[in-house]
Amino acid sequence: MNRSASMLLFFAVGLAIVGSVHYYLWARLVRDVGLSPWGRKAGTLLVAVLFASVPATLILARRIHPGHARWLFLALFAWMGVVFFLLVTLAAGDLVKIVARFAGALGRPPDPSRRLALSRVVGAAAALVTGGATARALATGLGAVMIRRLTVKLARLPGALDGITIAHLTDIHVGPTIGRDFLAGIVHQTNQLAPDLVAITGDLVDGTVEALRDQLAPLTALRARHGVFFVTGNHEYFYDADAWCDELERIGLQVLRNRRVSISNGAESFDLAGVDDHQGRPSPRHGGRVGAEDVPGALAGRDPARECVLLAHQPRTVLEALKHGVGLQLSGHTHGGQLWPWRYLVYLQQPIVSGLGRFGDTQVWVSNGTGYWGPPMRLGAPPEITLITLTRG
Repeated sequence: MNRSASMLLFFAVGLAIVGSVHYYLWARLVRDVGLSPWGRKAGTLLVAVLFASVPATLILARRIHPGHARWLFLALFAWMGVVFFLLVTLAAGDLVKIVARFAGALGRPPDPSRRLALSRVVGAAAALVTGGATARALATGLGAVMIRRLTVKLARLPGALDGITIAHLTDIHVGPTIGRDFLAGIVHQTNQLAPDLVAITGDLVDGTVEALRDQLAPLTALRARHGVFFVTGNHEYFYDADAWCDELERIGLQVLRNRRVSISNGAESFDLAGVDDHQGRPSPRHGGRVGAEDVPGALAGRDPARECVLLAHQPRTVLEALKHGVGLQLSGHTHGGQLWPWRYLVYLQQPIVSGLGRFGDTQVWVSNGTGYWGPPMRLGAPPEITLITLTRG
């Protein structure tokens, strides 16, 4: 199957899923609540327009100025966030109705008027909860990025590097709705922290080098005594990870693709290693040496008495890192769940979703992420820049 056919199939499947979801919303919020004929027609038309806005936005955005397209995407993705909250609340309501019907089956026969009343209560409750959650999530997602400060003790950290600071950025997702101004603000916040080292653990972009080169320009202003380091996330592979790594190196970042460097202060030092994303694919251009995660390759020949900090996009890499004497792993990918209660599904794929965890002698810090993906919303997982202070202990 060629690329065009694959994209067409992907679009068709996606549209079918979106259509099914909108049908469910129509059924619960329009059909089942006993609206007047006029209300039913108006509700049906509104749901149809909202469904049609999804493919319409994707098609129209390719034909207008990128600045205008950004507003279209913001509106579209905000609606997708609303849809998520409606699905969660309505599904919970359906569980309530199932329990009520089961209880009715054990007692008196089901009463149509009671079913209608319950459907109306569930629909109203879903609308109210979704409205509140949406308002809070938009305010957090589009609001200020918080600074989180964290101290991590590492047993093998040299005394000369006790107190070294790392500014951790991840999952910025520069692309359809996040642009140059947002990134410039992140760079300014990070520089004000005066970190010794900056680590960016993937999913920096959602677009090609050609489309986003100018949007990434603020990264050249990042300052850190020991440098700015980057590892790939899964999203870089959607848009040619090799090309992005070349571009980031061109503007001054040090890209760690299954390799390590030494961070030193005088005669004392520790290892800083980085691996490609867990879901990456080996790159033919590099003879298969990079492109996919290779923790053993990145740490081959390392003195086990030295401390090691590993940059890896996905938290689950820690299960391999602990086999190779890594003291601390820095990761992102999960967005902290981004929209509660999505975080509980993330546990099906990752051993930790947010915060500091320990696996044997290896600690792992998982950031909520600095930007967002899809809906410009965050609920229960505010965006963050983490300033990590390493101490000996």
